[in-house]
Amino acid sequence: MAHFLRGKQAGVQNDLSHGISSEFFMLDDLARYGVNSQVSALAYEPVQSLLAVGTNDSQFGPGQIYIYGQRRVCVTFKLQKRASVQEIQFCGDKLVVLDSKNDVTIFNLDSRKRIATYAPPGRVTALSTDPSLDYCLTGLQNGDIVAYDLDREHMTPFRIPNLWRERNPRAKIVSIVSLQLHPKDIGSLLIGYSEGAVIYSFKQNKATKYFHYELPSGAPGGNQDARNVTQARAPSLTHALWHPTGTFVLTAHEDTSLVFWDLRDGRVLEARTVEDVAVNLPSTGSAKRADALTASVSNSYAKIAWCSKDNPDDTGILLVGGQSATAVAPGLTFIDLGPTPVYQTSSWDVLTNHFRNPKRIHILPTPPNAKVTNFLLIPRSSPHFAGSHDPIAIIATLSSGELITISFPSGHPISPTNLLHVSLSTVHPFITKFAFADVDRTRWLGMKEFRERGPGFLLGGGEATKPMKRHESRNIIQTAHADGTIRVWDVGSGDQIENGSALQADLARAVGRWDNLNVAQMAMSGATGELAVGLQSGEVVVFRLNKNPNFGRPPTGGSENEAPGQMTDIRQRADPALREGLMPLTLTNDQQGVVTAMKLSNIGFLASGYEQGGITVIDLRGPAIIHTALLSSLVTKRSGSITGTIRGRKPSQSHGSTTEHPSVIEFGIMTLDGDDYSSIAMFVGTNKGRVATFKILPSQSGRFTAEFVGAVNLAEDRVVSISPIVAELGSSASATGPAMVGLQQGHKINGVLVVTTISSAHIFRPASAKGAAKSFDNVFCDAATVTQYQQRGYALVGLFGDGCARAFSLPALKEIGSVRLNHILDIKRFSDAKINSAGDVVGWTGPSELAVASVWGAGQPLQPSADKLWDPTKTPISRPTISNLQWIAGTQYITPSDMDVLIGGPDRPPSKRMMAEMRAQQDAEFQRQREAAKTGRQAAPDPSQESYWQYMQRQIQERTENLGLASDSMDRTAEASSTWSDDVSKFVAKQKRQAVTGYLTSKFGF
Repeated sequence: MAHFLRGKQAGVQNDLSHGISSEFFMLDDLARYGVNSQVSALAYEPVQSLLAVGTNDSQFGPGQIYIYGQRRVCVTFKLQKRASVQEIQFCGDKLVVLDSKNDVTIFNLDSRKRIATYAPPGRVTALSTDPSLDYCLTGLQNGDIVAYDLDREHMTPFRIPNLWRERNPRAKIVSIVSLQLHPKDIGSLLIGYSEGAVIYSFKQNKATKYFHYELPSGAPGGNQDARNVTQARAPSLTHALWHPTGTFVLTAHEDTSLVFWDLRDGRVLEARTVEDVAVNLPSTGSAKRADALTASVSNSYAKIAWCSKDNPDDTGILLVGGQSATAVAPGLTFIDLGPTPVYQTSSWDVLTNHFRNPKRIHILPTPPNAKVTNFLLIPRSSPHFAGSHDPIAIIATLSSGELITISFPSGHPISPTNLLHVSLSTVHPFITKFAFADVDRTRWLGMKEFRERGPGFLLGGGEATKPMKRHESRNIIQTAHADGTIRVWDVGSGDQIENGSALQADLARAVGRWDNLNVAQMAMSGATGELAVGLQSGEVVVFRLNKNPNFGRPPTGGSENEAPGQMTDIRQRADPALREGLMPLTLTNDQQGVVTAMKLSNIGFLASGYEQGGITVIDLRGPAIIHTALLSSLVTKRSGSITGTIRGRKPSQSHGSTTEHPSVIEFGIMTLDGDDYSSIAMFVGTNKGRVATFKILPSQSGRFTAEFVGAVNLAEDRVVSISPIVAELGSSASATGPAMVGLQQGHKINGVLVVTTISSAHIFRPASAKGAAKSFDNVFCDAATVTQYQQRGYALVGLFGDGCARAFSLPALKEIGSVRLNHILDIKRFSDAKINSAGDVVGWTGPSELAVASVWGAGQPLQPSADKLWDPTKTPISRPTISNLQWIAGTQYITPSDMDVLIGGPDRPPSKRMMAEMRAQQDAEFQRQREAAKTGRQAAPDPSQESYWQYMQRQIQERTENLGLASDSMDRTAEASSTWSDDVSKFVAKQKRQAVTGYLTSKFGF
């Protein structure tokens, strides 16, 4: 009977939820965007063009690995045990991961599965892999090195003992800190121990060079502390790196010394820091006298990369750390060394000056008040040279957990929009607020931006085909970031995303300042694609999709913002690099405090509410302000508020203010109570539980005006949502273009409002009718809206503070069903969740991850990604090898096949990769024989089918021929030199004869 009475009271005669039952109210977990915890590791694969991101284990989720490719390609790998990801390395079609539980896990990129997990016999302190090898070299804390066979998935018998202890048996604890294979000679391994570095030869099975950095008495070293200068000391080693051509070795130490070594005799070429040189020499160079030294402590190096341009001899050193501990913003430092002198023809002084006097030392700018903790170089094409060959960009992690992307080597910031996966935009930088909008599908397909940017580097993988969404609108999210950037993109509904690109709006340029850009509200029109942004400082900025008339031209001096209550034209403040996209249109600032509510209608009206109770209505066809009002002058206040608590929670008041202000604004087209015609109406819900109605009418001047027509008191707490619906059907009565056309034709819409407050739901006819109401027992509502389930009917769906979503019938407001969401969403941020008219919910699972779910589903859990990662058609880049001069001189050339024997042992069967190559060779041979049979000619011998002895014979013959060529070249050089010497002798004799003849002629008067 109560249900029937509510329908009569609300003025709704039909049961709008007759086709909906509790069995349809089930949760489908659709998608995730973002990273579940703080980013801890990064890796990049240039051939496949993939980026791997690892996270820490935290209260928000276990550590896991995300693999990103082009557009929306994303595959998530989970560890076998709950742990943090410490290091990630790509190795061919495999991904090697080291976690905090000391386990090494191998994933296959082709099958997207975990294929092996092993626990090394000791604490892992360093990993080294190479795309041309099937092994993972693992450095242990005890100084030993073991190898794991990635192809056969077992440990190999190969083991390198602690080589430093062989040199210094007295050393107690000598652990490995770094491992790096020679960039050109794969048979040499640079091992960094805590006391020094060693070069190990796989062929000779022994250490060939030792590097030990010692500071004599009086040498300042890195951290110039007067208490230690008078003592001889040996700073611990933290990093060991090869020169990109393998000509030199760099070791970094805990006192911030950078030591460059000569490989020929193992001597120090130069020892320096970022700022000082010759720090290993007493009282020379820039070192200060011991009696004048003061304590100057610098941060140790977190990471160092010796990178190069396309020419491997043109190098530079990129490092994190080494700056003074008192530096305001310690970030990235790039030491540009320039072209390396030719070693064979350069003197000792030339080599020393090369490292002592670089071309420049450049500090790459990073965000203030944030420390760079790690970085990843993005090479243009080659995975070799330790991933540092010809880099085009840098992705760096900050102590705050955010990411930044900058160009290399200039250091200019790079926007991740349409360059990185949208999931990475949640930490690039952090999202401070998001909004949710239904945008017409056709409109969204045409919303793309064209911006000048560098080359893309996430181009790999392929998206899986998903079913098309049945609705004609897209779930478009607007995210506001800490740097004042607004990004707009499609989160989908577990369906095929046709337009996967994102739009970016630059709030700083639009407002005209670079600080105090905290976003309070955002709204987007589903029909026009216009975007409105309200700030906590009170400004309202409108963006519109358009072309930039000033594209490519430097920005002109922008005008000052207009006075309060006036519109400012900001179209000249567009980013000159943006050709087409969301362009700034207009700005207003009423100076009434924080923007607390905002609505951008589909018919060109924008309404914003402020903390001090003000309301401003803007007609964007001007644009012009058509109405301003204060709630205090329209609605009679009444004292009193809810006391007590429900489940330990109190009704929240926005921003802690007791002043009545708008909390929700909605536009609709319907017949108001007492009218006999339909009109455009604006409904304003307040934090005091009232709903005020404004009527928007055309004026004789051709503009629109707004007038207050009434208000109703619903509750004592904040209005959460307002949904105008058609009373007979339950469909939306929002202000849309077709409804606007119907007004011109005299159509009448019998509408009602479904209003939800924190503690109750109401259905009534505006402007002042009481209608029907229902109180929520023991729970508070955080978000609500009227949703449609297929073609069966409509229901009110709300998200409640106990972690549940509930559906209520219309108009009876009887509970249909309930489903829990707290296992997906973070209940502490449940009030930030959004729900749309299709029943799709978007909310936070943690600090930087969003979940998309649907309450009208079938109870399906989150499905694993079916995106493709590995492309076998992309040809791997061959590993660089030693030069011809080195080979002629007798340097042994070690091939990856030789390494299979040296590491895997002589009994190791051919790897899967080798077997695939053999099958490919057999297919090629079969095709070659078929072509020969067709032509009737004998097939030419295939050099790839030769035996081992034939291979050795060919190698010896090639070396002999090369030696003969070198000998012939030397003979020709000697012959040319002899001919030149004879010519010089003849020329000198001729000049002598001419001189004598001239002398005699002048004496005798001839």
